[in-house]
Amino acid sequence: MNFIDYAKQLRELIRVLERKLGILEDNGFSCCGITISQCHALVEIGRANSISLNQLAELLNLENSTMSRTVNNLVSNDLAKRDIDPQDRRYVTISLTDNGQKVYEGIEKDMNLYFKKIYDTIPQDKKKQVLESIEILLEAIDKSECCK
Repeated sequence: MNFIDYAKQLRELIRVLERKLGILEDNGFSCCGITISQCHALVEIGRANSISLNQLAELLNLENSTMSRTVNNLVSNDLAKRDIDPQDRRYVTISLTDNGQKVYEGIEKDMNLYFKKIYDTIPQDKKKQVLESIEILLEAIDKSECCK
C-alpha cells in the first residue's frame, strides 16, 4: 500500500467516524432540544465558566457572526447570559444561567457515560494506543495547511 492508499484509508475511516458520531446529532442525543452547535457552545461556556464571544468563536472555529447567532439563541432560551465588564463596557462575557448550568451538567454526565461505554469496549492493551493516536491525528490536523 502506498501513501495515497493510506491517505484514502484515513479519509474513509474519518468519514465513518464522523457519521457514527453524527448519529448523536441526528438523535438529538443529550442536547435537550437544542442544536448541536448550541450544544457545543453551551459545553464550552460551561467549562470556561465565563468566556468572550471572540474566545468562544475561536475555540469552536466559527466566524464571530455565526457564534453571535448561536449565543443569541442560547440567551433567548434562557441558557446563557451576556455580562458587561464593569471596567470596560465594550467587553462582554458569556456565562450560563441556572437553566443553562443544569443542561450543561446533564450533557456532560450523558456524554461521559456514553464515551465511557465506548472506551470500555476497547481491548485493555489498546486503550492507551487509541488515545495517543487520536492526539497525534488532532495535532496533524492542526499542522495541516489545507485545514486552516
